Amino acid sequence: MAPRLQRGRLRLVEPSPRPTNEGDEVAATPIADDRAEAKRPPETSRVPKGRRSALADLPDAQLVGLGAEGDVQALEILYRRHAAFAINLATRIEGSPRDVEDIVHDAFLRAFERLRDLTDRAAFRGWLGSIVVHAVRSRMRRGKLLNLLGLGRASEPVDLDAIASPEASPHVRAQLAQIYALLRTLPSDERIAWTLRCIDGHELEAVAGLTRCSLATVKRRITRAQRFLDEHFVDPTGKEEPVSKEVDQ
Repeated sequence: MAPRLQRGRLRLVEPSPRPTNEGDEVAATPIADDRAEAKRPPETSRVPKGRRSALADLPDAQLVGLGAEGDVQALEILYRRHAAFAINLATRIEGSPRDVEDIVHDAFLRAFERLRDLTDRAAFRGWLGSIVVHAVRSRMRRGKLLNLLGLGRASEPVDLDAIASPEASPHVRAQLAQIYALLRTLPSDERIAWTLRCIDGHELEAVAGLTRCSLATVKRRITRAQRFLDEHFVDPTGKEEPVSKEVDQ
């Protein structure tokens, strides 16, 4: 008789190499590094080599300032500097790279149109991330509505090669496949908050910033998602799973 699969409190048992603060024990899996090649952003011109080199040495705050004044070359440097981050962020939330580049391009265009609204210019990366997260959330909610109306298309299978690092073991890859399948049944807000915290390894405060909601709301969403996963996750190997880290109350 085949061994009975055991249910257990979910924890991805192979720790991420992502550095964490002292005392932080985020349950996470090895995730693919920012390997995506940034493409040329839409409607940019060639940057002279000398000025390109000078701009590349500038911090985000100065590039944002120049971009807000219409400097297209500064915008291109910002795009190249943060495109891989944005693509990987969207892919990890989605579980598939389908339409991710379109989402990211739209997010950059929206960010560039609103650069003057960014008060803390040094925080461009996190601000861009919140725009990407909002765009992915809108796409998820639109997809659920279309499916409800019978107008949607079949869900894209989870692309493990796009979200797991090459070093991830078959055990972790099997966990990821099941986790993403379960996450797709959750409300978009809970799915996104849990993924940002437990897959991407962001601090709770960062998750709140990326999702544009309060810390208390983020904790509630992650707790609900964690409870659902704990109740439905089955370890593919039949091994007992360690107890996962609870969200700080």
